Amino acid sequence: MIVDDAETNLLVIKSLVDACGVSGSKTFRSPTDAVASLDDISPALILVDYMMPELDGIGFLRAVRSRPRFVDTPVVMVTTSDQRSVRLEALEAGATDFIVKPIDPAEFKARIRNLMQLAEAQKKLKDQAAWLAGEVQKALDIARGREAEIVTRLARAAELRDPETGQHLDRMSRYAEKIARAMGLDDEFCERMRIAAPMHDIGKIGIPDSILLKPGPLTPSERLEMQKHAQQGGEILERSTSELIRLAGEIAISHHERFDGTGYPFGLSGEAIPLAGRITSLADVFDALTSARPYKKAWSPEEARSYILGERGRHFDPACVDAMMSVWSEIVAIQASCADGKAAPRALPSR
Repeated sequence: MIVDDAETNLLVIKSLVDACGVSGSKTFRSPTDAVASLDDISPALILVDYMMPELDGIGFLRAVRSRPRFVDTPVVMVTTSDQRSVRLEALEAGATDFIVKPIDPAEFKARIRNLMQLAEAQKKLKDQAAWLAGEVQKALDIARGREAEIVTRLARAAELRDPETGQHLDRMSRYAEKIARAMGLDDEFCERMRIAAPMHDIGKIGIPDSILLKPGPLTPSERLEMQKHAQQGGEILERSTSELIRLAGEIAISHHERFDGTGYPFGLSGEAIPLAGRITSLADVFDALTSARPYKKAWSPEEARSYILGERGRHFDPACVDAMMSVWSEIVAIQASCADGKAAPRALPSR
């Protein structure tokens, strides 16, 4: 790109550029038009006159450097001025080099060739950096995909111990994601919630079948044994190098805590309970209420809704409940699309 308000200067400079073997140069008599054109073109080298009306070379430089795509593009100022203050101001504005009028053709060609080589080297570095960034992203995507697969397969393994839950893992993970999004949490966290929430009961692999699959109410000692699954799940997943698996461990160990501090295994209350655990607790209980289990029939969504609102601030975090209510129609749609039990009034599930 060559910018000079004098037509004669444009012709002279363009002919010298052409003599360097550089083709396709664009000329502009208006510096403002030249700046506007940068939305559509990406010159490898820019030559600009210092003394111009409407926008001088310094102002033009600042306008060019304000655009992220052109922070590294070589910009040469062509001027009759040899004043140190002008050169200093131009350097501060982002000038790469200077050419003083009257132009020496031999010096001009040498500088232009060097700067074009610099521009080409910068382009190659950027292309290589972009390629490397793409390869790194591919590797990260593969690693994250494998993490998600591990989590999903472990969750399915735990589900095999308790086959009566049917589509429980899929439903409650979708509920958890909906609640998280309704709370305004970032996309990455919401996606991790969807993948990690199904691991909430991974600790049940350590519970005897006689307790886990018992069709009737549990005895006090059996209930204590069943409650161990939360801490066991956390211990299985803790200290992982994977952020996703650590989140799953956090969910596993905290999803039976209650907002009022009466839950287990540690009796945590309020915001001392990890947010992921508070969200999963609500999603898990809603699905338990509206699903048929060996020890209960399914509740209707409205019955479950009344119970949840009644437990706002006691069992459940009020913020999580409010978020669920704000997307209630979507929650019910998920429940209806993959329900595995018929609704009927019944006692509160005991586990």
